[in-house]
Order: sequence, then C-alpha cells, then structure tokens
Amino acid sequence: MKAHPGSPHDAEPNTLDRETFGKRLRTARKEFGWTLAQLAELSGVSIPTISRAERGQLALGYENFAALGRALQMDMNAMFASAGVKPAQLDGPVVTRAGKGVVYRGLSFAYEFLGTTAAGKLMSPVVGTVHARRIHGPEDFARHAGEEFAYVLSGEIDVHFDNGDVVRLARGDSLYFDSRIGHAYVSVSRQLAKIVGVTSTESSFMQSARAGERSVTRAPAAQRKKATTLRSAARSR
Repeated sequence: MKAHPGSPHDAEPNTLDRETFGKRLRTARKEFGWTLAQLAELSGVSIPTISRAERGQLALGYENFAALGRALQMDMNAMFASAGVKPAQLDGPVVTRAGKGVVYRGLSFAYEFLGTTAAGKLMSPVVGTVHARRIHGPEDFARHAGEEFAYVLSGEIDVHFDNGDVVRLARGDSLYFDSRIGHAYVSVSRQLAKIVGVTSTESSFMQSARAGERSVTRAPAAQRKKATTLRSAARSR
C-alpha cells in the first residue's frame, strides 16, 4: 500500500549531521571575516569548542549554539533548516508534518526543530528526547537569553537549576522559567523522556533590565563596542 504524502508512513526525519552544521558555522564565520579567536571573544564559546564544532567533531549543547547564533547574527532556523531550504520571513501559517522536523543530536538532547522555514520567529519550538541521565558538573547547565517552556510527552524528567532547585515532571506536567538561570534536563524514567520545548527571545522588559545592568559596568560596554568594530570591519572588506 502506497503512503500518501504527509502521512505517518511517509514521515522521515531530516537529520542535520555534525559535519553539515559545522560547515554552516564555518561559512557564517568566514562571511564576517572573523578568526576563531574573534568569534570566541564575541560569543563566549571557547576556541577549541568552535574549532571542533566546525570540523564536525563535536555536538554542541543549546547554550553554545545559541551563543554562536547570536554572535554570527544567524537566525536559529537558518542554523537548523533542512538542506537546500532557505528560511523566509513569517508571512503565513507554517506547518511541520509529523516526523518532518530537523533533527540534531546535541550533548544531552536529541532536538527535532519545528517550523524551521520561518525566519525571525520569537519562539523556537522543538520536540526533545532527553538523553542525559545525570549531572556531571557545572558545564551541564545551559543559560541563554529569553524564557523557556517544557511539556512532558512521555517518561519523567528532573529539571535541575544551578541554585540547587530540582523540579520533577511526569507525563502531562509542564514548566515555564527564565532561561537565563542555569538549567539542565535529566531523564529519570526507564525510557528516555520526550518533551515539547519552546524557547523565546527576550521580552522588551528583559532587554531593558539587561541594558540597565550593563550600563553600570564598563567591561560589557567595551565588549559591545569591540563587537561593533569587528562587524563594521568585516562588512567593509
């Protein structure tokens, strides 16, 4: 029996392998004319991590690819769109059929990115399979601008926060929080837990608050000035 297009029998995941992602990362960096050291300084991601990611030798966690995306002015959808698909501005409803998201295996998650054909979205929805079974250390905690929502589809998870709080979520439970707080997901059920997760960009209130925090210190202002100088120099080449 032949499956109809868009039916569950026709659903094949689009997997974004490390090599393809690495090439996109390197191309974006080269377009700015930046060295690994310059990108590392602007993003806060170490030179070895960027180098290994560009060569397809390392899967990045959410915090690192979000930081690199911001530094390179890359929309999350451009980073994780299907091969040959160029995201366009959201001008109508975007449908992602069952199993047709773009899958990327990170350090502790397998992400299936949804709605990747729409550029500039305020939210980035994913279906995530939580592979982590324990917290190894401070490096396991992700932090990124905006807010985050998680809804458990199956299994159970513990969400650890870097202040020591732990929230257990079972099927049907959900959690909403400020994603600037260090957080990490761990599967605690026999089977790996699956969740729907949504991250957002910063609200205008959060942007204003962050701008206020930065105005009282000189270092961030200097970093912003340096970033602007580097970008200007890159565009003039």
